[in-house]
Amino acid sequence: MPIQPYLELIRIHKPAGGALFLWPMVWGVAMAAYANKTPIDVVLVLLAKAVVGAFIIRGAACTVNDIFDRDFDAAVERTRNRPLASGRVSVLSATIFLLVQYIAGGLFFATYQSSLVFWVSMVEMIPLMAIYPLIKRVSYWPQAWLAISVNVLFAQSWFQIDDTFPQYPRVINIMIAGTCCWTMMYDTVYGCQDRKDDIQVGIWSTSLFFGKYVWEAAATFNVGFVVALFWAGVTNNHGLPYYVLSVAGAAVQLMYQLSILDVDSTESCWENFKNNAFYLGPLIFSGIMLDYARVNLSV
Repeated sequence: MPIQPYLELIRIHKPAGGALFLWPMVWGVAMAAYANKTPIDVVLVLLAKAVVGAFIIRGAACTVNDIFDRDFDAAVERTRNRPLASGRVSVLSATIFLLVQYIAGGLFFATYQSSLVFWVSMVEMIPLMAIYPLIKRVSYWPQAWLAISVNVLFAQSWFQIDDTFPQYPRVINIMIAGTCCWTMMYDTVYGCQDRKDDIQVGIWSTSLFFGKYVWEAAATFNVGFVVALFWAGVTNNHGLPYYVLSVAGAAVQLMYQLSILDVDSTESCWENFKNNAFYLGPLIFSGIMLDYARVNLSV
Protein backbone atom coordinates (compact mmCIF):
# COMPACT_ATOMS: atom_id res chain seq x y z
CA MET A 1 0.00 0.00 0.00
CA PRO A 2 1.52 3.37 -1.02
CA ILE A 3 2.17 5.61 1.98
CA GLN A 4 2.49 8.88 0.07
CA PRO A 5 -1.27 9.55 -0.41
CA TYR A 6 -1.87 9.13 3.32
CA LEU A 7 0.94 11.54 4.14
CA GLU A 8 -0.72 13.99 1.77
CA LEU A 9 -4.05 13.46 3.55
CA ILE A 10 -2.54 14.76 6.79
CA ARG A 11 -0.74 17.54 4.84
CA ILE A 12 2.71 16.53 6.01
CA HIS A 13 4.05 18.36 2.95
CA LYS A 14 2.40 21.62 4.08
CA PRO A 15 3.72 22.42 7.56
CA ALA A 16 2.26 25.95 7.67
CA GLY A 17 -1.18 24.68 8.62
CA GLY A 18 0.28 22.48 11.33
CA ALA A 19 2.16 25.43 12.78
CA LEU A 20 -1.08 27.40 13.03
CA PHE A 21 -2.56 24.58 15.13
CA LEU A 22 0.60 24.51 17.25
CA TRP A 23 0.95 28.16 18.22
CA PRO A 24 -2.15 28.46 20.45
CA MET A 25 -0.98 25.32 22.24
CA VAL A 26 2.56 26.48 22.97
CA TRP A 27 1.35 29.99 23.84
CA GLY A 28 -1.00 28.38 26.36
CA VAL A 29 1.76 26.28 27.89
CA ALA A 30 4.16 29.23 28.07
CA MET A 31 1.67 31.70 29.56
CA ALA A 32 0.47 29.17 32.14
CA ALA A 33 4.07 28.32 33.00
CA TYR A 34 4.83 32.02 33.48
CA ALA A 35 1.81 32.51 35.73
CA ASN A 36 2.44 29.39 37.81
CA LYS A 37 6.26 29.51 37.90
CA THR A 38 6.46 26.04 36.39
CA PRO A 39 9.97 24.48 36.34
CA ILE A 40 11.71 24.66 32.97
CA ASP A 41 12.12 20.88 32.67
CA VAL A 42 8.35 20.45 32.92
CA VAL A 43 7.78 23.27 30.42
CA LEU A 44 10.12 21.71 27.85
CA VAL A 45 8.35 18.35 28.10
CA LEU A 46 4.94 19.98 27.67
CA LEU A 47 6.14 22.00 24.69
CA ALA A 48 7.48 18.84 23.03
CA LYS A 49 4.17 17.08 23.68
CA ALA A 50 2.33 20.06 22.19
CA VAL A 51 4.17 19.47 18.90
CA VAL A 52 3.00 15.86 18.85
CA GLY A 53 -0.54 16.79 19.87
CA ALA A 54 -0.84 19.49 17.22
CA PHE A 55 0.41 17.04 14.57
CA ILE A 56 -2.22 14.45 15.51
CA ILE A 57 -5.11 16.92 15.72
CA ARG A 58 -4.24 18.70 12.50
CA GLY A 59 -3.81 15.42 10.63
CA ALA A 60 -7.21 14.16 11.74
CA ALA A 61 -8.81 17.52 10.91
CA CYS A 62 -7.40 17.46 7.36
CA THR A 63 -8.50 13.86 6.84
CA VAL A 64 -12.10 14.38 7.94
CA ASN A 65 -12.25 17.60 5.91
CA ASP A 66 -11.12 15.77 2.77
CA ILE A 67 -13.63 12.96 3.31
CA PHE A 68 -16.53 15.41 3.41
CA ASP A 69 -15.17 17.74 0.72
CA ARG A 70 -13.93 15.18 -1.81
CA ASP A 71 -16.50 16.12 -4.47
CA PHE A 72 -15.96 19.85 -3.95
CA ASP A 73 -12.18 19.38 -4.01
CA ALA A 74 -12.38 17.58 -7.34
CA ALA A 75 -14.02 20.66 -8.88
CA VAL A 76 -11.54 23.21 -7.47
CA GLU A 77 -8.25 23.83 -9.28
CA ARG A 78 -6.12 24.12 -6.14
CA THR A 79 -7.45 20.94 -4.49
CA ARG A 80 -8.31 18.56 -7.33
CA ASN A 81 -5.14 16.52 -6.86
CA ARG A 82 -5.79 15.75 -3.19
CA PRO A 83 -5.78 11.97 -2.51
CA LEU A 84 -9.55 11.52 -2.14
CA ALA A 85 -10.52 14.00 -4.85
CA SER A 86 -8.16 12.35 -7.32
CA GLY A 87 -9.22 8.81 -6.41
CA ARG A 88 -5.82 7.72 -5.09
CA VAL A 89 -7.40 6.89 -1.70
CA SER A 90 -10.87 5.40 -1.27
CA VAL A 91 -13.42 6.78 1.19
CA LEU A 92 -13.29 3.52 3.17
CA SER A 93 -9.50 3.61 3.44
CA ALA A 94 -9.55 7.27 4.48
CA THR A 95 -12.21 6.56 7.11
CA ILE A 96 -10.16 3.70 8.57
CA PHE A 97 -7.11 5.96 8.56
CA LEU A 98 -9.13 8.64 10.36
CA LEU A 99 -10.24 6.17 13.05
CA VAL A 100 -6.62 5.16 13.57
CA GLN A 101 -5.74 8.82 14.10
CA TYR A 102 -8.59 9.23 16.59
CA ILE A 103 -7.36 6.20 18.54
CA ALA A 104 -3.78 7.48 18.46
CA GLY A 105 -4.99 10.85 19.69
CA GLY A 106 -6.98 9.29 22.51
CA LEU A 107 -4.01 7.24 23.65
CA PHE A 108 -1.67 10.23 23.44
CA PHE A 109 -3.90 12.70 25.29
CA ALA A 110 -4.56 10.10 27.98
CA THR A 111 -0.89 10.48 28.97
CA TYR A 112 -1.63 13.87 30.54
CA GLN A 113 -2.28 13.91 34.28
CA SER A 114 -5.39 16.07 33.95
CA SER A 115 -8.53 14.36 32.62
CA LEU A 116 -9.69 17.83 31.58
CA VAL A 117 -6.88 17.98 29.01
CA PHE A 118 -8.01 14.64 27.59
CA TRP A 119 -11.66 15.62 27.24
CA VAL A 120 -11.00 19.07 25.77
CA SER A 121 -8.61 17.50 23.24
CA MET A 122 -11.04 14.79 22.17
CA VAL A 123 -14.00 17.16 21.85
CA GLU A 124 -11.85 19.49 19.75
CA MET A 125 -10.42 16.71 17.59
CA ILE A 126 -13.61 14.76 16.87
CA PRO A 127 -16.93 16.65 16.94
CA LEU A 128 -15.66 20.20 16.48
CA MET A 129 -13.32 19.43 13.60
CA ALA A 130 -15.74 16.96 12.01
CA ILE A 131 -18.51 19.57 11.93
CA TYR A 132 -16.30 22.26 10.36
CA PRO A 133 -16.53 21.06 6.72
CA LEU A 134 -20.32 20.86 7.03
CA ILE A 135 -20.56 24.53 8.03
CA LYS A 136 -19.27 25.51 4.57
CA ARG A 137 -22.48 24.16 3.08
CA VAL A 138 -24.92 26.18 5.19
CA SER A 139 -23.18 29.35 6.39
CA TYR A 140 -20.77 32.06 5.34
CA TRP A 141 -18.97 31.58 8.68
CA PRO A 142 -17.04 28.28 8.61
CA GLN A 143 -13.94 30.28 9.55
CA ALA A 144 -15.60 31.24 12.83
CA TRP A 145 -16.22 27.58 13.64
CA LEU A 146 -12.64 26.74 12.69
CA ALA A 147 -11.38 29.56 14.90
CA ILE A 148 -13.21 28.21 17.94
CA SER A 149 -12.15 24.64 17.16
CA VAL A 150 -8.46 25.49 16.82
CA ASN A 151 -8.11 28.01 19.61
CA VAL A 152 -9.80 26.03 22.34
CA LEU A 153 -6.37 24.38 22.28
CA PHE A 154 -5.08 27.39 24.23
CA ALA A 155 -7.31 26.33 27.13
CA GLN A 156 -6.29 22.69 26.69
CA SER A 157 -2.64 23.70 27.03
CA TRP A 158 -3.23 25.95 30.03
CA PHE A 159 -5.03 23.08 31.78
CA GLN A 160 -1.88 20.96 31.43
CA ILE A 161 -0.35 23.18 34.11
CA ASP A 162 -3.37 24.61 35.92
CA ASP A 163 -6.59 22.65 35.54
CA THR A 164 -8.63 24.68 38.01
CA PHE A 165 -12.15 24.46 36.61
CA PRO A 166 -14.64 26.09 36.37
CA GLN A 167 -12.84 28.92 38.24
CA TYR A 168 -10.15 29.16 35.55
CA PRO A 169 -8.10 32.35 34.95
CA ARG A 170 -9.75 35.09 32.87
CA VAL A 171 -6.71 35.25 30.59
CA ILE A 172 -7.90 32.03 28.93
CA ASN A 173 -11.08 33.68 27.66
CA ILE A 174 -9.16 36.74 26.51
CA MET A 175 -6.61 34.72 24.56
CA ILE A 176 -9.21 32.47 22.98
CA ALA A 177 -11.15 35.53 21.81
CA GLY A 178 -7.96 37.11 20.46
CA THR A 179 -6.69 34.03 18.71
CA CYS A 180 -10.13 33.53 17.17
CA CYS A 181 -9.73 36.98 15.61
CA TRP A 182 -6.31 35.90 14.36
CA THR A 183 -7.65 32.70 12.79
CA MET A 184 -10.55 34.59 11.23
CA MET A 185 -8.02 36.92 9.62
CA TYR A 186 -5.58 34.42 8.17
CA ASP A 187 -8.21 31.89 7.08
CA THR A 188 -10.41 34.53 5.45
CA VAL A 189 -7.40 35.71 3.45
CA TYR A 190 -6.42 32.10 2.72
CA GLY A 191 -9.91 31.39 1.38
CA CYS A 192 -9.60 34.19 -1.17
CA GLN A 193 -7.50 31.78 -3.25
CA ASP A 194 -10.62 29.77 -4.08
CA ARG A 195 -13.37 32.38 -4.28
CA LYS A 196 -14.18 31.87 -7.97
CA ASP A 197 -14.28 28.09 -7.63
CA ASP A 198 -16.24 28.26 -4.37
CA ILE A 199 -19.00 30.27 -6.03
CA GLN A 200 -19.29 27.68 -8.78
CA VAL A 201 -19.42 24.62 -6.51
CA GLY A 202 -21.56 26.20 -3.78
CA ILE A 203 -19.13 26.53 -0.88
CA TRP A 204 -19.67 29.47 1.48
CA SER A 205 -16.97 31.35 3.40
CA THR A 206 -16.11 34.65 5.05
CA SER A 207 -13.90 35.27 2.01
CA LEU A 208 -17.12 35.53 -0.03
CA PHE A 209 -19.12 37.23 2.72
CA PHE A 210 -16.72 40.17 3.01
CA GLY A 211 -16.29 40.39 -0.76
CA LYS A 212 -14.35 43.50 -1.75
CA TYR A 213 -13.90 44.39 1.93
CA VAL A 214 -11.68 41.44 2.87
CA TRP A 215 -8.69 43.74 3.48
CA GLU A 216 -10.75 45.90 5.85
CA ALA A 217 -12.11 42.83 7.62
CA ALA A 218 -8.58 41.47 8.04
CA ALA A 219 -7.44 44.80 9.50
CA THR A 220 -10.33 44.75 11.97
CA PHE A 221 -9.55 41.20 13.09
CA ASN A 222 -5.90 42.20 13.51
CA VAL A 223 -6.88 45.05 15.82
CA GLY A 224 -8.96 42.64 17.89
CA PHE A 225 -6.05 40.24 18.14
CA VAL A 226 -3.52 42.87 19.24
CA VAL A 227 -5.93 44.33 21.81
CA ALA A 228 -6.46 40.83 23.21
CA LEU A 229 -2.70 40.22 23.39
CA PHE A 230 -2.27 43.46 25.35
CA TRP A 231 -5.21 42.73 27.65
CA ALA A 232 -3.97 39.18 28.25
CA GLY A 233 -0.57 40.57 29.18
CA VAL A 234 -2.11 42.89 31.75
CA THR A 235 -4.31 40.13 33.14
CA ASN A 236 -1.43 37.64 33.35
CA ASN A 237 0.99 40.24 34.82
CA HIS A 238 3.51 40.03 32.00
CA GLY A 239 6.60 42.21 31.74
CA LEU A 240 8.55 44.16 29.14
CA PRO A 241 9.73 41.27 26.90
CA TYR A 242 6.13 40.23 26.33
CA TYR A 243 4.93 43.73 25.46
CA VAL A 244 7.88 44.43 23.14
CA LEU A 245 7.80 41.17 21.17
CA SER A 246 4.39 39.56 21.67
CA VAL A 247 2.32 42.74 21.48
CA ALA A 248 4.27 45.51 19.71
CA GLY A 249 6.19 43.02 17.56
CA ALA A 250 2.99 41.27 16.56
CA ALA A 251 1.34 44.59 15.72
CA VAL A 252 4.23 45.56 13.43
CA GLN A 253 4.22 42.15 11.72
CA LEU A 254 0.45 42.32 11.16
CA MET A 255 0.72 45.83 9.71
CA TYR A 256 3.45 44.59 7.39
CA GLN A 257 1.23 41.73 6.28
CA LEU A 258 -1.57 44.14 5.41
CA SER A 259 0.80 46.45 3.55
CA ILE A 260 1.79 43.71 1.09
CA LEU A 261 -1.55 41.86 0.90
CA ASP A 262 -3.31 41.52 -2.44
CA VAL A 263 -6.47 39.48 -1.87
CA ASP A 264 -6.85 38.94 -5.62
CA SER A 265 -3.46 37.22 -5.83
CA THR A 266 -3.21 33.53 -4.96
CA GLU A 267 0.49 33.93 -4.23
CA SER A 268 -0.10 36.87 -1.89
CA CYS A 269 -2.82 35.04 0.06
CA TRP A 270 -0.58 32.01 0.47
CA GLU A 271 2.33 34.19 1.61
CA ASN A 272 0.07 35.76 4.22
CA PHE A 273 -0.78 32.30 5.53
CA LYS A 274 2.91 31.38 5.78
CA ASN A 275 3.83 34.69 7.42
CA ASN A 276 1.41 33.95 10.25
CA ALA A 277 2.68 30.39 10.61
CA PHE A 278 6.41 30.98 10.39
CA TYR A 279 6.95 34.58 11.58
CA LEU A 280 4.09 35.88 13.71
CA GLY A 281 3.60 32.68 15.72
CA PRO A 282 7.27 32.36 16.75
CA LEU A 283 7.48 36.08 17.48
CA ILE A 284 4.67 35.95 20.03
CA PHE A 285 6.04 32.73 21.52
CA SER A 286 9.53 34.22 21.93
CA GLY A 287 8.13 37.18 23.87
CA ILE A 288 6.25 34.91 26.27
CA MET A 289 9.25 32.64 26.80
CA LEU A 290 11.68 35.51 27.33
CA ASP A 291 9.32 36.87 29.94
CA TYR A 292 9.15 33.41 31.52
CA ALA A 293 12.96 33.28 31.57
CA ARG A 294 13.16 36.77 33.10
CA VAL A 295 11.05 35.68 36.07
CA ASN A 296 11.85 31.99 36.45
CA LEU A 297 15.42 31.57 35.23
CA SER A 298 17.03 34.69 36.70
CA VAL A 299 20.22 34.01 38.62
